[in-house]
Formats: sequence, C-alpha cells, structure tokens
Amino acid sequence: MAENVKINRGLKGIYFERSSVSKIDGRAGELSYRGYSIHDLATHSSFEEVAYLLIHGALPSAAELTRFEQTLRENRTLPQAAFDIIARIKTGHPMDVLRTVVSALAALDPDSQEVSEAAFVQNGLRLIAQLPTIIAAHQAIRNGRTPIAPDPALSHAANWLWMLNGQRPSAKAARLADVDFILHAEHGANASSFAARVTVGTEANLHGAIVSALSTLAGPAHGGAAEDVMKMVTEIGTPEQAADYVAKKRARREAVTGFGHRVYRAEDPRARHLREGVRELSREMGAPQWYDILQAVVDAMRPYARHGLNVNVDFYSGVIYQLHGIPMDLYVPIFAIGRMPGWIIQCLEQLRRNILIRPLTLYDGPEMRPYVPLSEREE
Repeated sequence: MAENVKINRGLKGIYFERSSVSKIDGRAGELSYRGYSIHDLATHSSFEEVAYLLIHGALPSAAELTRFEQTLRENRTLPQAAFDIIARIKTGHPMDVLRTVVSALAALDPDSQEVSEAAFVQNGLRLIAQLPTIIAAHQAIRNGRTPIAPDPALSHAANWLWMLNGQRPSAKAARLADVDFILHAEHGANASSFAARVTVGTEANLHGAIVSALSTLAGPAHGGAAEDVMKMVTEIGTPEQAADYVAKKRARREAVTGFGHRVYRAEDPRARHLREGVRELSREMGAPQWYDILQAVVDAMRPYARHGLNVNVDFYSGVIYQLHGIPMDLYVPIFAIGRMPGWIIQCLEQLRRNILIRPLTLYDGPEMRPYVPLSEREE
C-alpha cells in the first residue's frame, strides 16, 4: 500500500479548501484581492479600505469607510496590564513580545473568548488597531522611553510611524508605509495563514489563531526575508560591488536573498509598487545609495530571471524600514501589521465552514517487533 501513496511534502500543490479572498497566478505574476488587481489597490486605495474589502468582501462606501476607520482609531489603546507585561519582557525579541502580549490580551479581554463570526470581526478589528501600538510601545520601553500615545487624527500607517518615532511622517513616507501594508495584507494559504486556520479548526478563539500565525511568521523561512535583504545590502556596501557579490553567490549555488518565491515564477506583482517608492524615499532622506545597491543587484540577477528567480515583495521592504531608522528586529513585526486583515478573513472563512484540519503521515518506521523487558536489554 505504501508504494501507491504519493507524498506531497510541505503539502505542495495540495488544495485543502476553497477561498474567495485572494487569487494568485504564480506563472503570470498576478495577484488580486476579492477580484481587484493588486495594482489598482496599491495605486488608489488605503490600507483601511483594503482591510474593509478583505474582511467584508466589497469596497466600502464613503460612510462605511469612515465608520470603519473610526472603529480602528478607537481601539488603538492598550490596557495598562499590557504595558506592564511589555516592561517585564522588554529584552525579548519583538516577535516574542508581540506574540506574548496578543496572548495576554485574550486573558485581559473577556470578549476574546467568544467563537462566532461577529466576535471574530470585533476582536479582529481590535487586534488590527492594537498591533502597531504593541510594537511601538515595546520599542520605546526597551530604549528607556515612555510610549507615545496613538494620534486619532492620523491614518493607520501614519499613526504607526508617529508612535514609533515621535515625528509626524511626510505624506510620501506615510503613503509608502500604507502601500507596504496593502501589499502584505493577504496572500492565500501561506504558512502563517494556514497555521491560523488549523487553530480555528479546533474551535479555538481568534486570539489563539493570531498567536499561531505570529509564531509561524516569526520563522526566518516565512517572515524574515526583508531583514535578510537589508543584511545583504549592508554586506555589499556599494553598487559597484553588487555584480561580484551575485557572481560569487551563484558560483557557490547559494540563493540571493529577495529573489524567487514559493508561488511566483514571474516577478512578484507587489514588488513594483515598492520599487519607485524606495527610489523617491531614499533620495528624500539623503540616502540614495540603498536604492542604487538594490538596483545593481537586480541588474546582476537578470540572467537568472528565466529560471524563476525574480524580485519578490520583500526585496524592497527592508530598505523602507532602514530609511525610517527602524531596527532590523522590527521588520517581521511590521509584516504582521500588514498581514492582520488577511489572517482575520482566513480565520473567518475557516469558521464559516469549519472542519478539523488533520492530514496524514505515511509511516515508514520499523515493522512490528517484540517488546524486550528492560532487564533483558543489552547494554
């Protein structure tokens, strides 16, 4: 029987459910949310509008968007106990702190224990609003500063930069952060979204599912690419060194960070929307060398595009964060800020047609053998 069973390691190529949220065409390099091209959304929408679209299934009216934005702004604050927890574990990695505080919020908020569609939406919106506050508060506390209170006059992206740096971001900087969140908002059955769905499949609450998602995102094979790209750019140092760096990597058959994707064979459609933003922001902030190094790497990698090694979305993200003076260990938590709406709708879809996700493993261990008492086993 074992010889006739096909093993799809990593569940590659396996469809486990239907979804009406995002459509990915890896060969053509296309991505859409709820039937809307990522190019249209990244060009014309705000993160709040895209979050509404993902969660509710349609673009909001002006009145609906205003109410949605107001709900997010009203839920940005944290209970004092959350700040106390952050202070106690401030030396931990930001992803560990973020995961721990989200888990604690489940115990601090009695509404978190409800497992219904309405509760998932309510708790989900609260978590979308709270994640930037948690991350910014930890960054302040671990550096001996008092956390900056959210500003209800600012958008989700602009408020994030305000809480992090204590400075009002320029319109361009805020918009680029907004686009970064939009591009990371949803991406099908990626590892963290699948982990969240597995958790919901056990009839756990939304906070538990988001803790699972955060734990999975923290792994470097999933969420760490932007940090690795920035390390690469720093190692290269100047645009003139990029071709030699790539040549040596390829000669050793090593991957060049920021190229290739589990799904896309063509260029990741999200990358183009960060490319121009990085170019403008790097010049606005007086550090054009970062963009120039990136483009020199792209030029050096062009011969490998036919093998599916094209730029992915994380190739440009790290430089955006670097230009804002954001430490590398915050790159993955920032990814989580953007991905929150996607996690929520994946959890909602799982809840609506819930089933325990329980795949099989094919046993290939020893055949049945007799048990030998401890006294009779050889040393």
